[in-house]
Amino acid sequence: MAEIDLYLDPVCPFAWVSSRWLLAAAQDGPHTVRLRQMSLAVLNEGHDVDADHRPMIERSRRLGRVFAAAAATGGPEAFARLYDTAGNRLHVHGQDLGPAALAESLSAAGLDPALARYTDDTGLDSAVTRSHQASQDVLGGSGGSPIIVIDGHGFQGPVLTEAPAAEQGPVLLEALVTAATTPGFAALHRPYQGPPKIETTTEAGR
Repeated sequence: MAEIDLYLDPVCPFAWVSSRWLLAAAQDGPHTVRLRQMSLAVLNEGHDVDADHRPMIERSRRLGRVFAAAAATGGPEAFARLYDTAGNRLHVHGQDLGPAALAESLSAAGLDPALARYTDDTGLDSAVTRSHQASQDVLGGSGGSPIIVIDGHGFQGPVLTEAPAAEQGPVLLEALVTAATTPGFAALHRPYQGPPKIETTTEAGR
């Protein structure tokens, strides 16, 4: 049995694919999985961000505050519930999470929809930074979304360009647990393979 934390930025499409795989793969197994917050906005502070990625960084900053408020309200479980509802809207349905959609996502997650007002509350930036720094500390360096931590061993990734087949998901998880808990294992990396494949729809809601 392994304790697994997946640090992710809610706006990262790679993290969405990885989190869906991880939660499904671990559902009937012995491992404990928690989703935790990191921040692409914090990661990129002080760096020049190209024009194509600036909207994502701004979404990361604004939505990150609301997710930090949710985590402060109910811990990782509240974070995960909001990620499920808001992530479906953002990554699956291709919606821009404006105030109304964000409030609906909060309500569907069993959280106070009034938390949507925190998108512009800079007072929550320190909480986002602390959570992000925790991800970097356990990784042992600077890394992007997602970061997986297995029994205290942190690695950037896994980066999936598409969800594994149902029967392959648990196999991949056990392989990662084995690798992460093998003394001396440090990294496994391939060049960038393009954006993830997510079946999207323009339908409202989930």
